[in-house]
This record gives sequence, C-alpha cells and structure tokens, in this order.
Amino acid sequence: MAEQNDRAGEERRPTVIADDLHIVYRVNGAKTGKGSATAALSRILKRGEERGVRKVHAVRGVSFVAYRGEAIGLIGSNGSGKSTLLRAIAGLLPAEKGKVYTDGQPSLLGVNAALMNDLTGERNVILGGLAMGMSREQIKERYEDIVEFSGINEKGDFITLPMRTYSSGMAARLRFSIAAAKDHDVLMIDEALATGDRKFQKRSEERIRELRKEAGTVFLVSHNNKSIRDTCNRVLWLERGELRMDGPTEEVLKEYEKFTGK
Repeated sequence: MAEQNDRAGEERRPTVIADDLHIVYRVNGAKTGKGSATAALSRILKRGEERGVRKVHAVRGVSFVAYRGEAIGLIGSNGSGKSTLLRAIAGLLPAEKGKVYTDGQPSLLGVNAALMNDLTGERNVILGGLAMGMSREQIKERYEDIVEFSGINEKGDFITLPMRTYSSGMAARLRFSIAAAKDHDVLMIDEALATGDRKFQKRSEERIRELRKEAGTVFLVSHNNKSIRDTCNRVLWLERGELRMDGPTEEVLKEYEKFTGK
C-alpha cells in the first residue's frame, strides 16, 4: 500500500508552478509630439515612469500547477499571452510580479527558434542535440531516426544542404524532430504542429503522447483545436493575459468555441 501511495505521489509530482505571475513588456515610443497618437501614449504613461516608454501587461496574475505526465494545451486569441507565458516558464522573461518554479530543465521549442542557416541540416542536428545536453554518442545513435522523423529527405538529400535552402515547413519539422529526440522534464512547443502535412502532424502528436508516458510534461500552444484534442489532457485558456479557464480539454475547448463562435 505504501508503495502504491509513493507511485501516486510520483504521478502528481509538480513540474511547473506559476504563482500570481505578471509579465510586463516595456516598449519605446515617441518622447514628444503634438499628434493624437502621442497624446494617447502620454495618457498611458504613469507618473514617475521614464517618458516615452509604454508598459504592455502581457500576463496578468496567472496561477496554475502542472504535473508530470500531463500534456497541457494553451489556447486564446492572438496577443492573449500564450507565447509570453511559455517564455517566462523557460526563464527567458523576468517576472514583474509573482514567481515561476520549475522542476527540471524546461525546453522551449518555437517555430521561429533559430537554427544556423549557413550550416547543413546534419550539422544543425548535431549542434541542436548538444545544446539540449545530449552526448555525441546519443546524437549518433538517434541521428537516422531524427532525419526519418522529420521527413525532409523524402524528396532529396536535403539533410546535407544548408538550412537556408529549406522551406519554413521543412525547417520547422527538423526543429521539432531534434527536440523530440530527447526525453524532456518540461517541453514547450509553440505552434510546431501547425507546420507540415497531416502525416507529420500525426507523428508529432504520437511523439508528444510518448513524452507524457515517459513522465515528462508537455505544453502546446496551437490554434488548431483538433491537435489540442488529439494531444492534450488539460487546457489553459488565456485572454488578454488572464487565465480565463483551466480544466479538462473537452470542457475548456467547448467554452472557448462558444466564445469564438467556431
């Protein structure tokens, strides 16, 4: 019985805790002028702040706890704070107020994450693996699987060509394939499943389910509700930086679809 309780505790082990998290961007603007845009900006600026700097409150008081084995979808309108929240969890943005706690190393995979355009796909696989903490031996063992998973060699030997010759979809598929080759404590995917054909999306969704089984936590930002339904067991819905709803996938998506009219 004690062993069962230990396993239950392990299953509910927190990986990410956001506690009243606020993220604020500071945007430089015009310092002087007589136009209406400048006047509006002046009204936004608070007394005592540096003139010409506007605050954008991107995440407002978000709190949640993520656990090992969960795949969590992040949904919301454009500009609702989804990508900002992921960047904060990854430690790339400082909190204005509140805290983010993570157990293990969070890895952020974005469609726009930089690979080295002048290097070949092969070199990028090696460097990407090393950057994630894989050894050269591990990369060598998984290299063929990474290339096969990405599908970029299906119409030619593209893996030996510079990344600048790739389409945006090919680059995104290779990026996802590199990240998916490693077991992650916390893997955050920003719109990665929006690229590629349905066959690649299915492979991606299957790999995310495997990562969950291997006791990791996956966050997925996507505007594709079907991908969220097929992949995630829980959804966080953000609007205007605030957490509007947190719950089982189907419950949250039904409310979100009522909200959007889709």
